[in-house]
Amino acid sequence: MSEQVEQVQQAEQSIRVMVVDDHPMWRDAVARDLAEAGFDVVATAGDGEQAVRRAHAVTPDVLVLDLNLPAKPGVQVCKELVGARPSLRVLVLSASGEHADVLEAVKSGATGYLLKSASTAELLDAVRRTAAGDPVFTPGLAGLVLGEYRRLASEPAPAAGPDEPKAPQLTERETEVLRLVAKGLSYKQIAERLVISHRTVQNHVQNTLGKLQLHNRVELVRYAIERGLDDA
Repeated sequence: MSEQVEQVQQAEQSIRVMVVDDHPMWRDAVARDLAEAGFDVVATAGDGEQAVRRAHAVTPDVLVLDLNLPAKPGVQVCKELVGARPSLRVLVLSASGEHADVLEAVKSGATGYLLKSASTAELLDAVRRTAAGDPVFTPGLAGLVLGEYRRLASEPAPAAGPDEPKAPQLTERETEVLRLVAKGLSYKQIAERLVISHRTVQNHVQNTLGKLQLHNRVELVRYAIERGLDDA
């Protein structure tokens, strides 16, 4: 057991996290909790412009981001940073549970959305899962996001041009993993369902992203729903 704990701690020490919030006490408390849990807190920022500059400089793995920021709103920060570096994971930590805020954050590239009413343990777990590529949402919000993807996927797609390349072929296992991703399962749940390792699930997802030329799991979910894989 101690060896497993040590492995988890080593994994967390390699996760570079940046915290962005305009309230100094809250920002410092979140950064302190993450650091005490073993994460590598590489920077903090108090406004949107500062967040963009520092994130470009320190290249965190996970950005814990408030939406309500001076100088530049959080959704714009998210859009700019994820656009420049698609591998960046963004966990929004907000006081707002308004559906419009949640959907706007996800459309801007956020991997997950957690309310500030969450406990410290929930926050730490959310950062771990976000770093692994899992979409993390406060209970009740995941269904909202999937519902929005289904709505968008039901809209007519633009007609394909005559020179547009054919869709890449996925292996049977990649399609199986993609179907479970579309149903909202976490990597851990997919691994348990298919009796494979968590790492193998991650590899399948990364291979699929590469084949489909998509940037993150959010785009992958929408791709799968557009093709009806969530109902399969």
